[in-house]
Formats: sequence, structure tokens, C-alpha cells
Amino acid sequence: MKTLYTLLACLVIFSHSAVAEISGPAPGFELNGADGPVNLADYHGKVVYLDFWASWCSPCKDSFPWMNRMQEKYRKDGVVFIAINVDREKQKAVGFLENNHAGFTVAFDPKGKTPAQYGLMGMPTAFVIDRDGNILHHHIGFNSSDAQSYEQHIQNAL
Repeated sequence: MKTLYTLLACLVIFSHSAVAEISGPAPGFELNGADGPVNLADYHGKVVYLDFWASWCSPCKDSFPWMNRMQEKYRKDGVVFIAINVDREKQKAVGFLENNHAGFTVAFDPKGKTPAQYGLMGMPTAFVIDRDGNILHHHIGFNSSDAQSYEQHIQNAL
């Protein structure tokens, strides 16, 4: 399984970010977070940028500074960033967080239930969820040259 994740990470690193438009209700979840329970339902009425990441994911390291900036920029507009770690060993995620500041909500899903619900195909994968809980957009991978496009999807949700 680790080999599959590594292969997917490499495909994402060496390819342009895949983008797809999807719609429908975002699957709910309740997970343990760095600062307590994280329940998607608690963010109804807010725009949610939901990001899935792993400690071994190189593009994930690049996405954290951008998510920090965007969280600060759009917090007053009701945008919330939630980053779900998918490492099976929480200590790996904690080590990543020691070196990569997260100024947003972090949750942990070591059993991989939430990524399965969202149909993840690579790391990182992010979803923009509107105030009514519907998925408006998602993209696989993170490329700083596409950051303006990612931000535009957040603005569209506002």
C-alpha cells in the first residue's frame, strides 16, 4: 500500500495538477484534531477548504504556507481551512507539523475512512465546500503556479 501511495505522490509531483468539477453534498466526518474533535457539520454556513495531506507528500509541504496565507486572508469572510492527515502513524504527522506550521484546523484519519469517502486519488487533494455543505470544486496535487486558480475557486464559493 505504501508503494501505491508513493507512486501516486510521484505522479502528482511530476504532472500538472489535475482538476475536476464535481458537485453534491460533502461527506460528513468527525475526527480527532490537533485541538480537539473536528466535525464538518460544525462548519455549516462557512466556506470550507478541505485538504488531505500526508507526511511523505512533497507537494503537501508546499501547500501549507499557501493555506496559512489564504486562511488569514479569508478568515473574516467565513472561510475555514481544514487539513486532514492520512498517515497511519500519528507521530509522522506530528513530526511534519513541527517543521510546517499550520495556522488552520488539523485533523487525523489514520484509518483512511474519510479519504475513501471522498474518493481520493492522489496527495494532496483539496475540496472547496460551499456554505450549504456542497462540493463545488476539487483538485489533485499542489503547484504554486496554480495557486491563483485555487484561490479563485474559494472566491467563487463566497
